[in-house]
Amino acid sequence: MIIVKIGGGAGLNIQAIIKDLSEINEKFIIVHGANAVRDKLAEDLKSPKTVVTSVSGYSSVLTDEMALDVMMMAYSGLKNKRIVEMCQQAGINAVGLTGLDGKLVQGKRNAGIRVKEDGKLKLLRDFSGKPQSINLNLLNLLLDNGYVPVIAVPIIDENNCAINTENDDVIAVLQSQILADKIIQFIEAPGFLEDSKNPDSLVKKISKLELEQREAQVEGRMKRKILALRKLFEKGDTTVIIADGRIENPVKNALNGGGTLIQ
Repeated sequence: MIIVKIGGGAGLNIQAIIKDLSEINEKFIIVHGANAVRDKLAEDLKSPKTVVTSVSGYSSVLTDEMALDVMMMAYSGLKNKRIVEMCQQAGINAVGLTGLDGKLVQGKRNAGIRVKEDGKLKLLRDFSGKPQSINLNLLNLLLDNGYVPVIAVPIIDENNCAINTENDDVIAVLQSQILADKIIQFIEAPGFLEDSKNPDSLVKKISKLELEQREAQVEGRMKRKILALRKLFEKGDTTVIIADGRIENPVKNALNGGGTLIQ
């Protein structure tokens, strides 16, 4: 089993990713982002996103009611259905789902995000939270009958309300319950870079034991991403590949030594 995470950047070659996936002989699940589509849509609707940084140093998008609506339009609407369309055109019998559908991804709404503004501590409440479990019956029903799940946010909270969450956290919970052999994450870079501004600074291999040290060295969203990578190894060994999703044959490249290998 492979979990395939397709990032939400505008530069990703999704058509090539899907074409490669249609040629592999393994079961897989797709989890995708849509941040570029969301950001453009939010600007068009004159409701740009708000990014906040918690006192612990993790950055996230503040999800008020309007932001949640925009997210649904972008992620579970436009991007999810376009990926399903591409899958069908490539011979992959895909089913597009959010975490809401059949309570596929269940979570708990955050009590609030602690931030500092003008030197004062504030608690910001929004429609976001953490995934906690996967509806394995639904997932296995699809996989056992030859369907490929294509998963997007939102997820469902303890009160059956839609909430936003990080795809990295969804993948960590998914991995804790299905124990995939490989997790491939496609991004707009050759892999994990020592210097984010230098595409030639690719780190070819990282030990899972190094991740905590690297988390301490970075800030913002990258800090959150490395924390999520650490969680992937909590339930057992796996192989994580962070690879370039902009190129031709991105899946073949990742499976044949391209990108960054984390074990």
